[in-house]
Amino acid sequence: MNKKRLVVLSGAGISAESGIKTFRDSGGLWEGHDVMEVASPGGWRRNQDLVQTFYNLRRKQMYECKPNLAHLILAELEEYFDVQIITQNVDDLHERAGSTNVLHLHGELKKAQSSLDPLLVYNLDHWEIKKGDKCEKGSQLRPNVVWFGEPVPMMTEAIHLAGKANIFLIVGTSLQVYPAAGLMDYAPQGIPIHLIDPSDDFGKLPKGVIHWQHSATAGMNLLKDSLLKDI
Repeated sequence: MNKKRLVVLSGAGISAESGIKTFRDSGGLWEGHDVMEVASPGGWRRNQDLVQTFYNLRRKQMYECKPNLAHLILAELEEYFDVQIITQNVDDLHERAGSTNVLHLHGELKKAQSSLDPLLVYNLDHWEIKKGDKCEKGSQLRPNVVWFGEPVPMMTEAIHLAGKANIFLIVGTSLQVYPAAGLMDYAPQGIPIHLIDPSDDFGKLPKGVIHWQHSATAGMNLLKDSLLKDI
C-alpha cells in the first residue's frame, strides 16, 4: 500500500522547546543582537568577527541541545506516512531525531560555505569557523545560512514538494518569513492542512486550515493520534 505523503513545514517554534532561542519572540533581537547585524550580507561586511562568533555560539548551543518530542513524533510518523520535512531551521534536530527526508530552506549550521561562491559548501566536523579558514579558492569560510536579502536556493524544490502533498502540516512557524510562509499556497486544493502553534494571532486563516492551538510537542501528540485514526 502506498503511503500518503505528509509534507511538513517546520520553524523555530519546534526547536525552541529544545532550548534553541528564536529572535521573533524578542523584538527582533537574537541572543541580544540586532538580527540584521548577524543575519544579513551588510552585517557580514561590517563585522565578520561578530557574525562568526555569533554562529559559532549557535553551533555550540545546537550540539548541547537534544531533539524534543515533536521532532521524535515526526520521525516516528515515517512508519505510516511518506514524511517530507521542509524546515526553516538551521539546526540538525530533525535528523538527530531520526527523520530521513529533511530539506533545509535556510541552510545548515553544520556546514560552511565560501564567502564569495555560495555553491562551495563544506561539512563541518567541529563547532567553530575561525578567521583564516578558507575554501580552495582562497575566500574566507562563512556560515552556510541564508541571510536576509539573499535568495533561497532550495525554494523551487520546496514548492515541488508542497505540490505533491496529501497532507500538509505547519508546526512552529509564525508564517511571517517569506517566501517560506507562502508554501502552503502550493499545496493541492482540498487536502487537509494542519497548523500547530499556540498563538491565535494569525488573522483569518485560509478555509480548511485546522489550527491546533498548542505548543509543538503537545500539538504533535494530539495530531499523531488524529492522523493514525484515519489510516
